[in-house]
Amino acid sequence: MAASDPVIVCANLQKSFGDLAVLQGIDCQIQRGEVVSIIGSSGCGKSTLLRCFNRLESISGGQLIVNNIDLSKPKLSRRDLLALRANVGMVFQQFNLFPHLSVLENLCLAPVKVLDQSKAESRETARFFLDKVGLSAKADTFPDQLSGGQKQRVAIARALCMKPEVMLFDEPTSALDPELVGEVLQVMQQLAKEGMTMIVVTHEMQFAREVASRVVFLNKGKVEEEGNPREVLTHPKSERLQAFLSRMSSMLAA
Repeated sequence: MAASDPVIVCANLQKSFGDLAVLQGIDCQIQRGEVVSIIGSSGCGKSTLLRCFNRLESISGGQLIVNNIDLSKPKLSRRDLLALRANVGMVFQQFNLFPHLSVLENLCLAPVKVLDQSKAESRETARFFLDKVGLSAKADTFPDQLSGGQKQRVAIARALCMKPEVMLFDEPTSALDPELVGEVLQVMQQLAKEGMTMIVVTHEMQFAREVASRVVFLNKGKVEEEGNPREVLTHPKSERLQAFLSRMSSMLAA
């Protein structure tokens, strides 16, 4: 894949759960190095779209290509699926750390299992990324001994240990107490500065405005509006986006 090629291409992407059409024809391209914030009300399809990008959900129609892997196929070869898992990291709302494993063991598991790294190499990589997120002193700690913000930073480090080309974030701060949000956003902001391709489902409008290179507003499973964050969030054209931003402002002021 050339550096100028889009890393993700959606064309009329559709996803249904039974009779419920969640994604109703998404068209978008995401370029390498972009930071794209996906915003919208609960139930609009944001998380479902993100999960389609790494085949946690298979699509129902249209086309989806990620890192030159065609996810429109009903079935993926094991080789393609492993390549996708290695190249597309994901950080969830609820951390999803294994409670019986130490922080270091959580980080080493996937590189050993998926990338066939040696234990020594995986530990070296894990310690590097723990230092990157400011948690090198927590390597031998277990998840239940960490704060929510620390758990999420460990989850980010775990995803980075696979050395992905794309990082997906599914509302990574929504489960955190307000005073812990900043430490996670700071790590994400640093990744953005380093050129990591990132797709972030978020309600953090300040992050979207200051860090994202593009904002995509979903409404009822469709792209309602997208563009430069400062323009879209300051001068929204869609009435639905205007209403959404007004609700967000009211919630922050409460």
